[in-house]
Amino acid sequence: MADINELAEAIQERFAERITGCEVAPHGEVTVEVPPEHLLEVCRVLRDDYPFRFKQLTDLCGVDYSAYGQSEWRTDPSGCSFFSRGVERRLFEAQDPDAIPANRFAVVYHLLSVSLNQRLRVRTFPKDDELPVVDSVIGVWPAANWYEREAFDLFGIVFDGHPDLRRILTDYGFIGHPFRKDFPLTGHVEMRYDPERQRVVYEPVSIEPRMLVPRVIRRERRGLGETPSAPAGEESSDA
Repeated sequence: MADINELAEAIQERFAERITGCEVAPHGEVTVEVPPEHLLEVCRVLRDDYPFRFKQLTDLCGVDYSAYGQSEWRTDPSGCSFFSRGVERRLFEAQDPDAIPANRFAVVYHLLSVSLNQRLRVRTFPKDDELPVVDSVIGVWPAANWYEREAFDLFGIVFDGHPDLRRILTDYGFIGHPFRKDFPLTGHVEMRYDPERQRVVYEPVSIEPRMLVPRVIRRERRGLGETPSAPAGEESSDA
């Protein structure tokens, strides 16, 4: 099955009512959307059955869609929940309102079939935005172990059936999930070494919230095949 469209057709035919979507991206990769109640069943078939044989899980990540389609996040510096960014509207604004997911969180699985030389993306949306829960796929792909712990740590997504679901990247006693859109960019606390106590101490963050605006050097146009002009007052070295 060398053709990517054949793979998409085979998935749609095999799973029928067990998936809610299957599409081919412009870069040539199939994305399958699976309801959480059918996730384990679909994953086992994708791993074991011909003509799929996606034996390898190469990545798993969480996504927070709460600000998806907004060109600007709100900017309220009055509280610790402040977060903002300066962006170009055309880069982040959703063109199609129907493309905005109804649920806040998603879990995305990237699969590889070595025998088919094909990649596949599987996406599922936990139904409860307050407590997002999906089944663990460790029983299907053991490599999911640390990936699921990472998604739990950074997004607060709970993987039911995980044998050791605890934080993996943040510090001991960390509160919150830093990759959620409502988590402040400055964080809540900062740490420093206290020479009197001879240990690390945690204190409320002292960084003042501010708007983050990317710096753009408009004089640089090398990417367009043009030679940048010298600033006023500078002489050419060839003169």
